[in-house]
Amino acid sequence: MSVPQYRKAAAVALVAGLGLSLTACSTKSDDKDSTAGGKVTITVDCQPVGAQKELLKNWNDDVAEFQKQNPDIIIKSVSVGEQCNNPPDFTARLAGGTVTDVFYGYMTDLQQVLDSGQAMDISQYTNKDTIPTWDSVDPALKGVFTDGGKLYAVPVKNYSMGLVYNKVLFQQAGLDANNPPKTWADVRAAAKKISALGNGIAGYSEYSAGNTGGWHFTSLLYSQGGQVLTADGKKADFNNAMGKQVLQNIKDMRYGDNSMGARQLLQWGDLLTNAGAGKVGMFIGAPDATQAIVSQFQGKFQDWAMSPLPGQDGAAKGTLGGGEGYFFKKDLTPEQVKAGLKWIAYQKLTPGKGQFDYVRAKPQNYPVGLPQPLLFANGSEAQKQELELRKANANVDTANFALFEATPVTIKGEPRNAQAVYAVLDAAMSGVLTNPNSNIDALLKTAEEKVNQLLAAES
Repeated sequence: MSVPQYRKAAAVALVAGLGLSLTACSTKSDDKDSTAGGKVTITVDCQPVGAQKELLKNWNDDVAEFQKQNPDIIIKSVSVGEQCNNPPDFTARLAGGTVTDVFYGYMTDLQQVLDSGQAMDISQYTNKDTIPTWDSVDPALKGVFTDGGKLYAVPVKNYSMGLVYNKVLFQQAGLDANNPPKTWADVRAAAKKISALGNGIAGYSEYSAGNTGGWHFTSLLYSQGGQVLTADGKKADFNNAMGKQVLQNIKDMRYGDNSMGARQLLQWGDLLTNAGAGKVGMFIGAPDATQAIVSQFQGKFQDWAMSPLPGQDGAAKGTLGGGEGYFFKKDLTPEQVKAGLKWIAYQKLTPGKGQFDYVRAKPQNYPVGLPQPLLFANGSEAQKQELELRKANANVDTANFALFEATPVTIKGEPRNAQAVYAVLDAAMSGVLTNPNSNIDALLKTAEEKVNQLLAAES
């Protein structure tokens, strides 16, 4: 779960433009019309919505150009609103069978997608004919969407997490923005100084609702050297000294130091709204969090920098990595699958096009130069092309990410059935953030029991 270009908007909107026919009542192609007149029609979700007008125009322009180059394919963009930033809504759409023909999901969604029976195996269709850069896509990312040797989705974005911090607030608090915190003790000390600036500023901010709290708990646990589940994925493995340390660190900052602000139960947009307003000193996130702060929450890119995830007493022992992809709904025709793959290739996996159209993005105040997404294998032809384009069109100070890139932390993937696990762990995070008398042992014990129950129900 990161910050996709087109996904993090609270408003639900339908977009009519460039001759596209959009519908609020259907998220699938009419079977009788999917190949009408010799043309193949597919529905695709998670285009830009709401205030993202420039990004929406880019999307619509891409659709128009793609259809011009492929006159036998019709792309129908469908807004599904909260599905694209709210995991429970996505789960509801899966259960109701109302996903689009080509539908967006997290890497962590594979299990629930398979359980729903809504996706099809696309292995036989993924090749250089449908996705010219397919051989360059990182095999590890393909593997995330593979089960039993069958591929169910195409990866379109990946990330790893670090410490995102506001350089302006660091300077105002007398901190060295070029020497950010390396341990959680350093984070605590810096947060106290930043929050002392007053004016509603939180020195450090954290999620605790909408599955985001569990998501961040996982990354914080990885920094301690822990893991959410046992190696076989059958039992919870966070009710231990490392899990307790994660919650103790947060509780100490929240109530011992009062350095995390009064408002809690924050979800994705809540925290970044505050960050865009200059009210957050530090939080953990991926590089594109700064992109969202600028493009969606009126922040200033030059205010933000990023460093590796801190560890407890030294370097972090791990960090969370994840990402997103597009699944293909069951029972699509071979022609629809091929059409969908061609569209995803054009919009998401072609250097110089779609999300990699840096020439277009550069003058739009859309940050170019972030070390994300890194979809292509190092040394591959597509990776070289993307890197050259990124460097040639950078409109941000890449030095802001120099520490993050120069000091990589071991990336660990998300746990089995991650969204369900994250939902349980939200309660542990919200517990220490909203109750000064919270019992960390009890919170973790309850979470452990619930996670073990849900894992047992799946076995």
